[in-house]
This record gives sequence, C-alpha cells and structure tokens, in this order.
Amino acid sequence: MNKFFCSWSGGKDSCLALYYAIREGGNPGKLLTMLIGDGERSRSHGLPLNLLKKQSLSLNIPLITRATSWEDYEENFVSILRKIKREGITAGVFGDIDLEEHRVWVEKVCARVDIKPYLPLWKKPRRRLLEDFIESGFKATIVAVKDGVLDRRFLGEVLDLDLIEDLENEGVDASGEEGEFHTVVTDGPIFSFEISLKKKEQVFSNGYWFQNVEVIE
Repeated sequence: MNKFFCSWSGGKDSCLALYYAIREGGNPGKLLTMLIGDGERSRSHGLPLNLLKKQSLSLNIPLITRATSWEDYEENFVSILRKIKREGITAGVFGDIDLEEHRVWVEKVCARVDIKPYLPLWKKPRRRLLEDFIESGFKATIVAVKDGVLDRRFLGEVLDLDLIEDLENEGVDASGEEGEFHTVVTDGPIFSFEISLKKKEQVFSNGYWFQNVEVIE
C-alpha cells in the first residue's frame, strides 16, 4: 500500500483499521479527524483536541484536523483530502465494517480527489474483530452511549471480553457499528506509551450521553 492517511475517530474501529494497514505494509502519513465548529472536540466521538493530539504523539503519526458543521462536512472533508493529496498521500484507511451506505460515501469522497480508499475491516465478522482488538493488546474506554439504546452505566467502562458479554446481554451489538456507543483507545501495540484519562462529568448532546475525560499528564 502507498502512503496513507487514516480517518481517525480516536475509537476502536479506526484504530484497528490503522493497525491492520500498518501490519500489511502500509506507510501511515496522517491521522485525519473532523472537529465540531469551535475546533475543541471531535465531531463523532466528542473527544477533546488535546486527547487526539496525545494519541497522535503516542502513535508517532501527525494529526490533521478540520472544524466543520454536519451540513458542510462532506465539502470540508474533500477539501482536506485535497491538501493531503498534495503532500503525496494517495490512499485512505477507514474503519467501516459492514454498513453499505458508509462504504458508498467513502468511495464517493475519495473518488473526487483520486485517492484510493482501503477498508481493512470490511465484511469481517464483528465479534471476531472485537476479540482481535482486545487480544492484540489494545485498550479502549466507552465514552458515548446512544440514549434509549444503551444504559449510561456503561460510560467509562473499559472494553474487555466480559463487557462484550454484558453489551450483548443488553441486546446491543458489541461492535457498536450502528452508533450504539463510541470508544477512545488509550493503549496498544502501535502506541509508544499509554494515555491515562481522568473521568469528569457526563453530558447529554444530540441523542447521546458522553463521558467527558481529560488527559492526565
């Protein structure tokens, strides 16, 4: 694979996709994260910018960000892809598993800039991906749950095999592929150091409960 960027949410799926791409010989050039309008948090997972920067530092991969509304998301995403392409990055890694509309969107935006999309998790069994993530030594914490779908008691919990069983007992697909919950990854085989987090308040926004966290320096 050529030099690539990784569409980086900071969570388990984008991290596992990055890991697979590196393991298969890819050369990571950038982590790309879209932020909310004020530029202080990630748009998908609500992660603070300093935490994303800490992940970038531990992974030793430069982080590139762009603040955007949902209405302008696609145009801003394409704009930043053009910038990345000028820097010699010709492929993009995405952590989607099996939602066809996500793949269609990824292929559409990459085609506009002539960047090759790569989805290393695509159509692999969801449960097997989770097990591989955990068995490979990654550490992830649940930082968002969809209101009415998953109880707030799961916020702040570390993803392990026991927690997967608990999630499934709640009737939730433990991969969270359809947005049931979101995670943040703080350690693993491609991290040079573990990121320590302090749990703060829980807040509600746009149909999700978020566990606010801060980096412990």
